Amino acid sequence: MSHDTLARPTKTDEPRRVRASAPRRRRHWTRRANPVAGLGAFVWLVIVLIPIYAMLSASLTSADKALTGNPLKPPTDPTLDNYNTVLTTGFGHLLSNTAIVAVSVVGIVLALSIPLAYVAVRTRDRWSNAAFRLFLLGVAIPAQAVVVPLYLLIAKLDLYDTLLAVILPTAAFAMPVSVLVLVGTLRDVSEDLYEAMALDGASPLRMLFQLTIPLAKGGISTVVIFSALQAWNGFLFPLIFTQSDEPRVLTLGLFNYVSQFGVNIPAVLASVVLSGIPIFAVYLVARRALVGGLMGVGGK
Repeated sequence: MSHDTLARPTKTDEPRRVRASAPRRRRHWTRRANPVAGLGAFVWLVIVLIPIYAMLSASLTSADKALTGNPLKPPTDPTLDNYNTVLTTGFGHLLSNTAIVAVSVVGIVLALSIPLAYVAVRTRDRWSNAAFRLFLLGVAIPAQAVVVPLYLLIAKLDLYDTLLAVILPTAAFAMPVSVLVLVGTLRDVSEDLYEAMALDGASPLRMLFQLTIPLAKGGISTVVIFSALQAWNGFLFPLIFTQSDEPRVLTLGLFNYVSQFGVNIPAVLASVVLSGIPIFAVYLVARRALVGGLMGVGGK
């Protein structure tokens, strides 16, 4: 048999190649031709970027020029004086307090929600299912509805006007959603893997740390971002449970900046820009895992 004969495709091979390449072409056509989604994404991007651009532009403008001219026009004489004003008026203290609250809330939520979700997924009896459903009732309870009992409890525990008075309620209200996200993620872990580790003599604690947690990175990243955002942007608990300057966080500080810089709008916008940089950096680092975790939950 010659080389030409081997290289020449036969009649029976041709339909296979057509069938194999057809889905690939269809997938390529589907990815390329979606003008409605592209237009919608572009419009959404413009809607989001215009306020951000206006805020950045105004924060680089002097106070006397902020209220005159076109807000979408680039500043003719940009200045960093507004950022310098914010940084020299206690912004570092507010930032460190907010970082302490965010890190503490994320740590508490992860330390409690991961074992709770693990037990909810691995335990099959009706009591654990009932406890899980009862725990999820926290998703439907707004913080405003329980702020008075929480205030009395915080005062009784002598935690008023401390960072713990902000950390503990914020972590408690982030727990139900976090457990819900983690349960959806942990259910994707194959039962065969648990059985294989059980045959090797692994304890439930070893399964949790060596199998469940490594395979649930997407859900855990989602919980980290969600909890950090809840803590970073929280306003109600710092407003109700703190009073002095010592435990003040960024959101309450921005609220005070409105009064302190009531006629200096660029300084207020500069403080908003500075307060959003850390949480935006966290989002950039965990963006892939966050999207993966949300898509995994959405597929349930």
